[in-house]
Parts: sequence; C-alpha cells; structure tokens
Amino acid sequence: MPAAPIDARSSLMKPILLLLAGLAFARAAERPNIVFLFSDDHALQAISAYGSKMNRTPQIDRLAEQGAVFENSFCANSLCGPSRACILTGKHSHLNGFRRNSDRFDGDQPTFPKMLHAAGYQTAIIGKWHLVSHPQGFDYWEVLPGQGNYYNPDFIQMDGTKKRYTGYSPDIVTDRATSWLDGRDPDKPFLLMCQFKAPHRNWAPAPRFLGNEEPARVAKPETFDDNYEGRSGLLKENEMSIVRHMHWAHDMKFKGGNLFPDTFVDGMANGEYPRMTPEQRKIWDDYYEPRNQKFIEDMKAGRLTDEQVADWKYQRFIGDYLKCVAAVDENVGRVLDYLDSHGLAENTIVIYASDQGFYLGEHGWFDKRWMFEESLKMPFLIRWPGVVKPGTRSQAMIQNIDYAPTFLEAAGVEVPADIQGRSLLPVLENAGRAPSGWRDAIYYAYYENAAVHEVPVHDGIRTGRAKLMYFPRTREWQLFDLEKDPHEMRSVHADPEYAPLLAGMKKRYFDLRKFYHVNTATIPTTRGDEPGWRARNRRLNEDAKKGPFDLAFIGDSITEGWEGAGKKVWDEHYGALKAINLGIGGDRTEHVLWRLGQDRQIDARPKVAVVMIGTNNTGHLMQDPQEVADGVEKILELIRGESPETKILLLGVFPRGAKPMDKGRLNNVAINQIIRRFADGEKVDYLDLSDVFLDEKGGISKRIMPDRLHLSSKGYRLWAEAIAPKLKEMGL
Repeated sequence: MPAAPIDARSSLMKPILLLLAGLAFARAAERPNIVFLFSDDHALQAISAYGSKMNRTPQIDRLAEQGAVFENSFCANSLCGPSRACILTGKHSHLNGFRRNSDRFDGDQPTFPKMLHAAGYQTAIIGKWHLVSHPQGFDYWEVLPGQGNYYNPDFIQMDGTKKRYTGYSPDIVTDRATSWLDGRDPDKPFLLMCQFKAPHRNWAPAPRFLGNEEPARVAKPETFDDNYEGRSGLLKENEMSIVRHMHWAHDMKFKGGNLFPDTFVDGMANGEYPRMTPEQRKIWDDYYEPRNQKFIEDMKAGRLTDEQVADWKYQRFIGDYLKCVAAVDENVGRVLDYLDSHGLAENTIVIYASDQGFYLGEHGWFDKRWMFEESLKMPFLIRWPGVVKPGTRSQAMIQNIDYAPTFLEAAGVEVPADIQGRSLLPVLENAGRAPSGWRDAIYYAYYENAAVHEVPVHDGIRTGRAKLMYFPRTREWQLFDLEKDPHEMRSVHADPEYAPLLAGMKKRYFDLRKFYHVNTATIPTTRGDEPGWRARNRRLNEDAKKGPFDLAFIGDSITEGWEGAGKKVWDEHYGALKAINLGIGGDRTEHVLWRLGQDRQIDARPKVAVVMIGTNNTGHLMQDPQEVADGVEKILELIRGESPETKILLLGVFPRGAKPMDKGRLNNVAINQIIRRFADGEKVDYLDLSDVFLDEKGGISKRIMPDRLHLSSKGYRLWAEAIAPKLKEMGL
C-alpha cells in the first residue's frame, strides 16, 4: 500500500492525537492531590495514635483510623533545616548540602515540588521553611523567617517583604493554607505543604489553652535521671538537660531578672511576650504570673528540694509543649474538615509528619540531635483512600528521604535515579508490609557540632534489632541491643558476647556509607568543640584576615610543627616573606575544608600555597585512599575557586611508620599514587618528598622523625631545602 500523502497522514493523526490528549487529561485529572501537613519537633510520645500516655491527639488520630501509621519512621539528620532539605531533595544531608542549621539551602538543585510543578501540579508552601534561601518550585509561598514566632507572626512574602498577621501561628498557617485552596485552579492537581512552627521551643501556648485550671501532671520518663554511665563520655557534655539548661525567661516564662542563677540559665529572653497585643498579654499574665510567683515564694522560703525543682521545670516544659501540640492537632483537624467539606478527600493524599522526634525528658533531655530513639524516630501517618487500607500499622523501615520519590511516583512523575530515598508505594500497596528486597537498615548522620546544645558529630545505622553509632572526635563505637535495652542505657560494643553483632553492624555501616556516597573526607567539619583546636583556629582566622600573603602552609600537626621544632628553619627560609602557617594538629582533610571555607582562612590569598594533608585520615580512620584523595581534590578546588591567583604546591603525604610495610605508610603511598595526578602544569604542581626522609632500606631515622610521623628540626630543614627550588620557580 503506498504511503499516504502528508496532508492525509496529518488528518489521520489528528483524531489519534486528540484521543491521546484526552487520555492524558483524564490521567492528569485522576492524579491525586497531595496535602503535606508538617510540624516541628513533634515527638511520637505525644501522639495518641503512637500510644501516648500523656495526651490525646484526636485529629491526627483520624489519619491513623482512616489510613496508616508507620511505626519505624526515621529522620536522616535530626535537625530542623537539614530534615527539611532531606525531604525536599530525597537525598542525605552530605549530598543536598544542608548539613547544619547555619547552612544555606541551594534552591537551584532538583526538588520534588519543582518536579511536580513541571508536571502540571499547582504548588504552595505556607508556614515554616527554615532553609535561609527563598523557596523555589512553588506557584505560591508565604513562609516564616527563620524559626518564626508563635504570636502575631511575620511571614515573608513572594516579593521579599514581610507581612504581620495578628493571631497564633498554627492558626494563621492554616488560615493561609485554606485561603490558597479556595483560590486554586480546580482543574489542576495540587501540592500543599502546610508547615507549622509548633511545637518547637519556646513552647508558647495559644491563649485559648491558658485557662485557670491546673494542667494535668505528667509522669517523668523512667530515664529522666540518666547519669549517662555505660556509654560514651560525650553524652555528659550535652547542654540540653531539663535540670541544668532551662532558660529563666525563654523557656520557663519568668519575667524580670533571673532570681536563681544557680537553677536557671540566663541569656535568652521570651521573644513572644513583646509581640503580644494587650489582650493576649493579659491572658498570658493571668495564667503564668500566679504560678511563677508561687514558685518564687517557695524557692525563697527554702521549701523546695532539688528533686521538686526539677519536677517543677519538667511540668512547666511538658505542659507548655503539650498545649502547643494541641494547637497543631486542632489545625490538622481544620484541614481535614476542609478537604471533606469541599469534596477533595477521596482524591487527596494527606500525610502528617514532623521534621524529627523530640526528647520529652528521656535521658533528662529536651531537644533532639542525638541518634537515640526519641529524636531519631519521626511520625508518619498517611491517608490515601482506595490505596491505603484504613487502620494499617506498618513496621517497614522508612526515612524522610523517601517522601520525595513517594510524592513523585504517586503523581506519575519519573523518579530521578540520583534520589537516594525509595518510593513507599510498594509498601502502601502491600498493606503496609515491607516487600521483598526492602531496606534492612537506615543510615543517620548529624553534623552540627560546636553549636547550640553541644551534641557532637556522629553517624550510624539502625536495623530492626540493633543500633550502631560512631563518634569521630573520640573515635568511639557505641552498640545498642534494642530488643534487650530499648531505652539505650548501655552500649555493648565491648561485650565479647556481642562481637559477632558488632562485626556485622560495622560491615553494614560501611556498606551503607558507600551506597549513599558518604565520604567524610570531603564533608567540611569543624572541631570547634575541642578547646585547643578552637583557640588556635580562632587565631588563624584573625591572622588570615591580614592577607594577602606570599606563602601559606596548609595542613595538620606536621605543618603546625613549623612553629615548634621547625621554627628556626622557618625563620631562615621564610622570615623575609610574608608567610602564614595554617596547620592544626589532628586535622584531616574535612577540617581543612571547613577552615578554608566556612572560617574563611582562604582570605590569606597566598601567592603560593603548600598543601600537605591526609595522614590523619589514615592514622585515625585508615580511610580508603580514594576517599582521602577526593578530600584533597576538594581542597584544591576550594583554593582555586576562592583564590584563583594562588599557585599550589601539593605535596605527597609524608611517609610514616618504621618499616616499608607499615599499614599506615602503605595507605599514604596509595593516596599519593592518586593525588599526583592533580598536578595540572599551570596552577598545581606536585612533589613527593618521601625519598628525602627515608633511608635506602625504606626506614625512617628517629633523628628525622622521632615518632616516625612528626619531624625533628633536621626533618624540617630537609623539607625546606627540598621544596626551595620549586618555590623559587613559582615566583618566591
């Protein structure tokens, strides 16, 4: 049969195209709406659907009754901003770039709202954002600045201005969310992210919850008086204890100066009180002042024991917290009622979650951050008529990196291959049961050390039975048997009985880190929680501001040693130059990345930078050579990006150990085998000085390296003489 003329083919195609367009429109019309209800710091212990013994949450429980409750839902990084970044991107913090609350979210990267918007969804986010940069991928947004306020909050508008609303934050967020729903295009599916500030600190309840009746007493958790024995000593350094770290005004709602500085902490005012209207203040004062004055009177009279004071603090904290939860619960109900009354419930996925869990006195704590259960676990409840069977309770292990792929697959949008989470649809369609091949463990990482609450950097994995944590500062492992020790009161990492479990958990830990592309050598990390490091680093920061310099040495203790055993040699060789020593003992590549970048030691802007780093990545961790080399490469990229005129002399990591077959030395040799390739003949030159320090049998004389690692005065002279021709060649 001869081919049809072009015009004929076109006329034949038209009805086919119209049919396909109609089918596409029908599919689009069937795509579910998504309402993502999200709160801040809502602990599972304060949700009755999760078995709370301290409060009732009837509106959140509606989702449990009409949908599913996930009992093994975990966050990837228990902190407000980082958790949100994980959700938006479907990636762990080290890849999405938002590791600490002080970071700035890169909104140019792919996020699920952008992808849904591109697929025809109307998108809106209203409420808490906490990612510094402005939202992208939304038709409409109106977000709280930073943490936001409870009373009469300001909202950042899409034009960058701020608008203040009179009222209580969760109520206003819901008002604005339902108002947006009223004005949306009814012919398009929508994504609404309705995000509450509550119940985040400072737990300021709504006026309607400040009546005259006494709040019900709440029993303290059985671990409230935890002494932190049987675990890492780092636990004792925390600053999130209800007994020791509650603030007089901010947390406990007292007015005026701190009358009991040995009992309460100063420094944070109650920022909500000045924002209140006269009517709001009256209700507030009528509630708090009589109770406060009674406590002050009892304290002055000596009528309260330490235990009674601790109990008073706990009751004040938990009472305020639960009132904030009650406001969230009411507003969840308002949104559900809106969906019901507007005929939207049947084709709308509704999810309730919080950015992480929270300690409600467990281990004596408030706040989150640690990888212990109370903050690692986060609520996840989902209602999806026709897909999720009402009353489902799932034991499948899920994580907040799973939200993005779940939303995308539900909307019929292809999930990008680089998203690290997994869509929950196979679990939802399997009555909440984990399908074959589902994950057996989750990976967690926390990066915000040397910051509020003094919780150290750590990471780890959790399986159904056990939890393994690693603390880099002290290089400690912690292992918990969650079946026998659900409150995590004793680490069994050193117990011979648990040696097989420890070995298996370590294997899984390293496998998961590799699977998620975790390379600590490339992740900028501060050691500011170590006093000695903090003091030296502060000085180097100030010195770097005096740049530009002729010469900078960048590295660890071997570099810092120019100020010790190498001082005379330094003066002889570099005294006539404007030179700076940017070495700190104990640093690894990740610490140098932090110092040059976040702490701006790159402001030294030297003509020539001598970089020698990596031996501590070997000595502390025996880190894979490729990983260390990647860290070195990141340092070079940072220098070239921030100080493009700087020429770099990259040195091979110096040899270590007494014998050629020393494992540490071999690791450094392998690192050098890779990093030599970073020389580009223009900005980066490479030198391996190993032969300078080794004898003909490959040994290291103690006269050169007394401990087979650090240099003597003679060693520094050998170093200086070996690089002198190259420095001259580079213009010095």
